[in-house]
Amino acid sequence: MGLLTRTSLCFILMVLIQRQTVAFKIVSSSSVTHGEITRSAILNATLQACKEQALQQGKDFVEPKTLTEESLAAACSSPDSAKGFKRSITKIRDRNAWVDIHHVFDAEYHFDDESFLNGRDLITNGTSIVKASVRQQNYETAREKLGEILHTLQDFYSHSNWIELGNTRPYSNLIKPNTKIENIADSETCRSCVGNDCSNNILEYIITEKKLTSGYFSLSSPSKPKGKCSHGGLADFTSYIDPKGGINKDGTNSEHGNLHKQAAGIAIAASTELLEDIRAAIGDSEFLRLMGFTQKSVLCFVIDTTSSMSDDIAEVKRVTASIIDSKLDSGNQPSEYILVPFNDPDFGPLTRTTDPNTFKSKVNALTVSGGGDIPELCLSGLQLALTGSPPQSEIFVFTDADAKDTWLKSTVLALIERTKCSLNFMLTNALSARRRRSGERPRTDQPNFSIRLSNPLNKIYHDLAQASGGQAIEVTKETLSQATSIIGNTTAASLVTVLQAVRNPAKAETFSFLVDSTLQNLTIYITGNSLFYNIISPSGASQSSDQKNGAVGIIQTVGNFQTVHPNIADLAGVWLISVNSEEPYTIKAFGKSPIDFLFDFVELSDNYQSYAVLNSRPSADGNLTLIVSMVGGDIVRPTEVALIGASNSNAYNGTLKDLTFSVFLATFDSVPAGEFFVRVTGMNTSRASNGLFQRQSSIQLQASSIKVTTQPPESLEPGRILTLPFTVATTGSGGNFIISVSNDRSLTVINVPASLTLEDQGSANGTVTLPVPGNTPSGSSVTVTIEAAAPGGNDFNYAVLRLAVAAPVTDLTPPVCEVVSINANCSGNCSLSSWELLVNMSDKNGLGIQSVTIRQGVGSLNTSSVLDQGVNITMAFYTASCCFPQVELVMVDAEGNVGLCFKSLVSNATQHHPVLTAFFWLNFAIILLFQFMQL
Repeated sequence: MGLLTRTSLCFILMVLIQRQTVAFKIVSSSSVTHGEITRSAILNATLQACKEQALQQGKDFVEPKTLTEESLAAACSSPDSAKGFKRSITKIRDRNAWVDIHHVFDAEYHFDDESFLNGRDLITNGTSIVKASVRQQNYETAREKLGEILHTLQDFYSHSNWIELGNTRPYSNLIKPNTKIENIADSETCRSCVGNDCSNNILEYIITEKKLTSGYFSLSSPSKPKGKCSHGGLADFTSYIDPKGGINKDGTNSEHGNLHKQAAGIAIAASTELLEDIRAAIGDSEFLRLMGFTQKSVLCFVIDTTSSMSDDIAEVKRVTASIIDSKLDSGNQPSEYILVPFNDPDFGPLTRTTDPNTFKSKVNALTVSGGGDIPELCLSGLQLALTGSPPQSEIFVFTDADAKDTWLKSTVLALIERTKCSLNFMLTNALSARRRRSGERPRTDQPNFSIRLSNPLNKIYHDLAQASGGQAIEVTKETLSQATSIIGNTTAASLVTVLQAVRNPAKAETFSFLVDSTLQNLTIYITGNSLFYNIISPSGASQSSDQKNGAVGIIQTVGNFQTVHPNIADLAGVWLISVNSEEPYTIKAFGKSPIDFLFDFVELSDNYQSYAVLNSRPSADGNLTLIVSMVGGDIVRPTEVALIGASNSNAYNGTLKDLTFSVFLATFDSVPAGEFFVRVTGMNTSRASNGLFQRQSSIQLQASSIKVTTQPPESLEPGRILTLPFTVATTGSGGNFIISVSNDRSLTVINVPASLTLEDQGSANGTVTLPVPGNTPSGSSVTVTIEAAAPGGNDFNYAVLRLAVAAPVTDLTPPVCEVVSINANCSGNCSLSSWELLVNMSDKNGLGIQSVTIRQGVGSLNTSSVLDQGVNITMAFYTASCCFPQVELVMVDAEGNVGLCFKSLVSNATQHHPVLTAFFWLNFAIILLFQFMQL
């Protein structure tokens, strides 16, 4: 049979996605899915990381009875990290699913067609990118690549005959680039199935000689090498010719579905093994950061450093010191600090640190200069902050100038929608730019003067704040300190939004929102000029905006920004806010709660069998799907997911489908016109009564009639040029669509078309060429945004791509160790005696050992480096109590190759040391038993 027509191929692809025969299923009620395999492996590896970290810190660790994101975060003494942990698992899981949409035809991504060598290269090269990305603190890039390689690794156990060969453990050579993939079958491997029975279709000699094979798969041609096994399934054309049938174990109804559970179990073990290799290379602290454990709150400042900003920067320094000092001993310090300065013509660099004192010094070192032409590169600084901050961060911008780089507005909007970060602007240019620059001070002796101030040049900041769910606060320099309390309020951990509303143009309206019993520290922000409002609590207490201290709470006003702090003991119930204003305004109600939700728009195949998270706005054609992950454990279930119009609060309800482990799909057959929010209402089943809750997204979202798609992005190599094809399509009218491309590393983008001409409901292709400087560090990332704007500019869409920069890896050999001596004096009471270990460690022809850490064991470790005949040798000296007679040292070289050095005093005792006494062993057993009972 020749090549199929495009129509036939599309039909077959629909069948494929319906039947989901190319991998472990993505969505299934009867089979173990890729998402479940991935989640289980991450929970396993994170559990071990927390255990080891607690052991090294001398802390107790109580393993949860039921392993969930929430229970593990609590066991790891970081309950506020549950949301970040869930977000990281979600990112990795979703990128795993992405492979089945974007690499469906690529055999090496699934170990089809006996592509064992290429498949292993994908895994090992991808693992190097993950390790390098973490070293550069590019955690989102690392998570994406980790999801991709986990998919390929997991498919090996479903698509090959590894299980049929009787193996019960992972094939470790798949994650070791310096080993061989052994005994690949070089001749016929299968016979045709008898009817529907494919249980014995693999030839006997393949089994007895332990030959490795996998199924062939094709959507377009039935051809395959003579006598080779097929993948199988309705969409696999190769399975219709001899030998007919297949060997995949993707689900319980697959040709080898009787082995599905075994394949899934070993896939979990293999995924855990890969995660353990990454954990060994980067260390437990960085591994936990990769898993989102410390990303509970982030302090991110984007600061104008032009000459007129001296007063503002002094306030930033004061606020920074105040926040750090006030939270120093409370355990609520921000987990990460980010600083991006900007002026004109410069912006950046981005500084990231976990050390509060380092951040203090960086802020204190800021100096001001220049700024003669007033507008500054604020949006360029924001672009850098948005791509460098963790998702859902609160970013604070300090400036007294309008934006010079307004052409980046749509890019910043795209990044807001993709990262779900909130932007809060502290604007001290309330008067005209002319007056501010001339040095004339504003009068502040007029009643409510600052409330009426508004600079039209700030419109772009107001637009971005509204889109992100943040605030644009206009104050004078004298009153800036009164507004910075917002920073402490919004950088607390576990914050959730229950109401977000924007009215532009303004209109009188009454808003309601539900506060559940888990929500604490309720705070209400209202931004606008010349407005009046009245708040009614669930108990009926009422307070108007002109009462600064009333029956509901305390109202603080500075500039155009008002904060309401309710002081009512029982917050639970329905709250009402009636607003009357002639000017635009925003309302945000939020608090602290363990219950929240994560969401993304997805491209969904028929019958919910596969999906890929969109890197763009969803389609405005009325077919929209969200994947929703609930935070708060199995006790939390959504009863309704709705899209809420930002300008009118009209609700568009979706149809819910329960997937697994608090993950749901919500599908919509209509979409609000213009901006909208996502709202989830649900039930907390742990509450005997009144367990209802309400949560809402902060950022505004929007659908588009334009679609921008790209080919699956490759990693970038320093010193090379990447060509990235893209397609722009429209479901509406054609015309001349304006194209713009930007990136966050100021790389020169070349050969970009200024525009593309589309027919009605048509499409057109373009390319982006991106040279990468040769000195770009491996592990860096470049975020590229490709935008297309419709004629007239009333609609635009984008594709946001996060590309990894990876230099070729030449050192594939892990470090090795050699014992120099073991000395022990273990007799009697083990706690009163100790032992010593001295080992030499070398990286052979590599760049040397970068780190040595204790993986197993409780003791002290000291290292030193020497040069022995031109080879760098690391000498490690380890001492420990005889109560802990084993140690495993982890050696990591510059390329991230991991070597393990395991030594046991017990195994060496009879050869090198006096025999341990029976009394010692009795002591040792008693201590182990006591420790076990403690766990």
